[in-house]
Amino acid sequence: MTTGMNFDFIIAGGGIAGVSLADALAPRARVCLLESEPQLGYHSTARSAALFAPAYGSRLFRCFSRASTAFLHKPDDECFPATVLSPRGALHIARGDQLQRLDAEVADIRASGIGIETLSFEQARALVPVLRETYVAGSALESEVHDIDVDGLFQGFLRRARRSGVHVLSGTGEEAFARRDGLWQVSASAQAVAAPVLIVAAGAWSDQLGQRLGARPLGLQVLRRSAAIVDAPAGVEVGAWPAVFDVEDEFYFKPDAGRLLISPADEEPVAPGDAYTDEISIATAVERIQAAADLEVTRVRREWAGLRTFAADRNPVIGYDGEVEGLFFSVAQGGYGIQTAPAYAQTAAALALGEPVPEPLLSEGVTAEVLSPQRLRTR
Repeated sequence: MTTGMNFDFIIAGGGIAGVSLADALAPRARVCLLESEPQLGYHSTARSAALFAPAYGSRLFRCFSRASTAFLHKPDDECFPATVLSPRGALHIARGDQLQRLDAEVADIRASGIGIETLSFEQARALVPVLRETYVAGSALESEVHDIDVDGLFQGFLRRARRSGVHVLSGTGEEAFARRDGLWQVSASAQAVAAPVLIVAAGAWSDQLGQRLGARPLGLQVLRRSAAIVDAPAGVEVGAWPAVFDVEDEFYFKPDAGRLLISPADEEPVAPGDAYTDEISIATAVERIQAAADLEVTRVRREWAGLRTFAADRNPVIGYDGEVEGLFFSVAQGGYGIQTAPAYAQTAAALALGEPVPEPLLSEGVTAEVLSPQRLRTR
């Protein structure tokens, strides 16, 4: 084993949560980033079909999305693309029995200051010509939804983190952790590293890792979401279509490189691991989408699944453990980890350094207390 290296922070987790946090901390601290997989961002980050949807999620997550908007539109750093967003839009559709739910969703989105326009069936079909009139009784277009260049964003954070001196250890396998003399001592990949603060940013594995480090469980919920790529209708150009969402999250589909990405929008509780789809989940997506749209799915080109990790209250979890010395969590990004990454990372960096929640989040009532992992242990 090589001689140990000392840092201010060790971050466990090399997905977008860990990499963006390493980037945020690096200008003011010595940072080591650990990832057990050979490839950084291998699990949820690499499998995300991410959209930037500012009305998505709880009130707190919407605050983080708003705080991330300017950066996503213009990162303004040579490590990133000029923008990681491209216009897409989201068409919310409802059957006759779902119209009240559509009305409630439109009202909720408008109340949060985000534009959404109700459409006639003719207007909706002009956007997505395959919609079935026998199915779609109501629809609304949310125009501020964008596709996200996930790899461009992730690699930008990673390049800038490396430029700022972050020490990256990947392919570490099973790391060994111990707390001695006020430092976390970690043995990984034949290297020994140490720091006073260990940050858990390990996605679906965060509760498992926290318990290995002596923390009580946070009760994080690990949920699988499945997706597949299918052919677009023959002779139909789908590139300009908006993403189409069932108003009760029973399915969605959206253009993807000339084909269609489809999903049953499932949330199946699973154990942390390398997520895989099953035949039933994709068949369910196909059945639901073919009921709503004139799409004949004869072949699934590719299918995959990713993990989404939520706190019980479906809100962010950022802060010191409060019971285990030098242990910090930046976890529970749920299905919003990509679109909130800039603000999530800056907030986690501030709290890890003992600073207040950054503006403008603070002015919207986002405090250290509402983010703290300690809130989950009072339930």
